[in-house]
Amino acid sequence: MNPKKKESLFLGSLFLAVQCLCMVKGDVHFYDFVLTEENFTRLCSTETMLAVNGSIPGPVLRVHKGDTMYVNVHNQGYYGVTIHWHGVKQPRNPWSDGTNYITQCPIEPGSNFTYEVIFSTEEGTLWWHAHSDWTRVSVHGAIVILPAIGTTYPFPKPDDEEIIILGSLYSGNLKSSLDEALHSGIDLPHSVAYTINGEPGDLCPCSKETTYRWMVEYGKTYLVRLVNAAVSADLFFAVAQHNLTVVGTDAHYTKPINTSYILISPGQTMDILLTTNQSLGHYYIAARQFWSQDVRVAKFDLVNATMILQYKGNYTIPSSPTFPSNLPFYKDLRSTITFRNLFKSLANKDYPVNVPQNITTRMFITLSMGSIIFHNLTSTLEAIATSANNISWSNPTTDVLLAYYRNISGVYTTDFPDQPPSYFNFTGDDFPYTLTELGTKVKVLNYNEAVEMVFQSTNLVQGAGLHPMHLHGHSFYVVGSGPGIYDNATDPKSFNLVDPVEVNTIAVPKEGWLAIRFVANNPGVWFWHCHLDRHMTWGMSSVFIVKNGDTTETSIRKPPPQLPLCEASFRLRLKNIDGLDQGKENEPIFS
Repeated sequence: MNPKKKESLFLGSLFLAVQCLCMVKGDVHFYDFVLTEENFTRLCSTETMLAVNGSIPGPVLRVHKGDTMYVNVHNQGYYGVTIHWHGVKQPRNPWSDGTNYITQCPIEPGSNFTYEVIFSTEEGTLWWHAHSDWTRVSVHGAIVILPAIGTTYPFPKPDDEEIIILGSLYSGNLKSSLDEALHSGIDLPHSVAYTINGEPGDLCPCSKETTYRWMVEYGKTYLVRLVNAAVSADLFFAVAQHNLTVVGTDAHYTKPINTSYILISPGQTMDILLTTNQSLGHYYIAARQFWSQDVRVAKFDLVNATMILQYKGNYTIPSSPTFPSNLPFYKDLRSTITFRNLFKSLANKDYPVNVPQNITTRMFITLSMGSIIFHNLTSTLEAIATSANNISWSNPTTDVLLAYYRNISGVYTTDFPDQPPSYFNFTGDDFPYTLTELGTKVKVLNYNEAVEMVFQSTNLVQGAGLHPMHLHGHSFYVVGSGPGIYDNATDPKSFNLVDPVEVNTIAVPKEGWLAIRFVANNPGVWFWHCHLDRHMTWGMSSVFIVKNGDTTETSIRKPPPQLPLCEASFRLRLKNIDGLDQGKENEPIFS
């Protein structure tokens, strides 16, 4: 890089940090991320993967509630990257949300960008990850948000903590495989194993020496910070002969849940208490996929990822650790439903809930698999697609946030539908053949709008399965869920408006529905999508634009200097499409 340009970028980032120091209330932290291509050996094979500061997972970021951190990301890899701070609301600051072609364009190779990450009400465990293609398979790490200084946990302070990150492993060059699949319209890559803290564990070939080990002392209580960073899999998780107590999820505390196993979707985090009260020895901690799609399908990732919980002390080393007999099997839907129904907020004077009561915007969103037709000069191709209300999201060539802020026309339209185009037996086996519509359609919300979204899973193309839906810039309350087709006359009567769990990611049940509520009180441009990257890549996503309020304090902040330019790495997913969206183009919609 040109030394003068590099100096300019550094001074710009420094100016941004100094300019904003006066605005923060808590402590300020500074981190450097250096992204490089590194060789990693897994399952007897050495592959090159993009990593942050040379490791997978990447560095743990530690802050207190209400702090601010600046992360200077230096991209020394081969392609553009963005970094998303998953679950951090970023009040008034969508510029640092880090969503590819939604809030920024990629940080190109040889350049850098400084994110300002503003923590507000979050407390517990979150995580950061790449939000460009499937780069997050290797670019991810945990965020630990401790209670504000002078406060403590709503449970007895644990003796120590352990971070456990569940991940995915693919064979070959994942980016090349993904690009080829998208170009040809075929199925996207499938993982070959799952990992715990970057390692598949000693039940896998060539993995015995690198299996992750956690050394513990008898009689202690540990806070396990669990992250599901897997690209496209809900995972069961258990510890042999040890019970678990869930006390938080997605950086919000919950009523304690005593359980022998966990089910965690991609994007979710959980805070779990574990007491080491068993006989001194070695115990497997294991994770395996919950396969929620067609039960007749047998070809999916069957690998059990493992790590070893190892007691300190003098005892005879066992020939093999004990495996968790309570770990549910791959297609155990009943265990999934049982676990999901346990979550409730604390809902007390220290941790109150504020569920919107007077709803001003209601949306009924069908989540479907389907197909889309696109043409080039020589052929017509029918490709796999996913959709929300039959709209499959298409990334623009510049980011939506900049187009909104600068009033650049022709980038998106403001006609994302509140309802599906037709109603039928969504969870049945007989359904109409419907082509998915490609579009860059957004939904515009007024500031402080009270929103209710009901997600309906469908069985189109036998694609029924869990859909972990994630909303950027906000958390939301899960007020209800159930099997079958949502009934807007009877199902709202069962809504929990007293102590519903507050999260940023939640799985819509297989062949069922789920209702959430939130207040759109964070002005900006915010992505919402299925966190199975397979489904997100195929188009199961959209965008909320939350308009400014009436004051400076309720309006989007000005953009930072040195925003990455939209000029080099954009790859059109479906080029030369017939019948492009003819909806209402973006127009001045600032308050």
